[in-house]
Amino acid sequence: MTLARWAEAPRFDNAGFVFRSQAVPSRGSAELAVWALEAIPGARSERHTVDREEVFVLHEGGLVAEVGAAVHELAPGDALIVPPETPLCLHNPGERSARLTVCTSSGMRGTVHGRTIDPPWAR
Repeated sequence: MTLARWAEAPRFDNAGFVFRSQAVPSRGSAELAVWALEAIPGARSERHTVDREEVFVLHEGGLVAEVGAAVHELAPGDALIVPPETPLCLHNPGERSARLTVCTSSGMRGTVHGRTIDPPWAR
């Protein structure tokens, strides 16, 4: 068993989003990658895909998710399940930060503008 303490969670800032790695391979997880995500007001991600299923659970605030051609407005307690290789864009149109937990499989890779990336918060 590994205890991954919040105080030691690596922090990554990217375009209005703050990622805090919680249970990821570099912190002892063998199969899953879990991180806390904060989206500040006005934050908008680039449209991207990932090669694994992702689950987003919203705890506070509101969030808009464009998944493929569909648009979803998330409220606290909602879970958004995004299939692999599905275009995704997240946006916080609200006046307060949105706070989420994100879970996927370890080894997840993303694609943004045709470029493959290994997100550092998932390693």
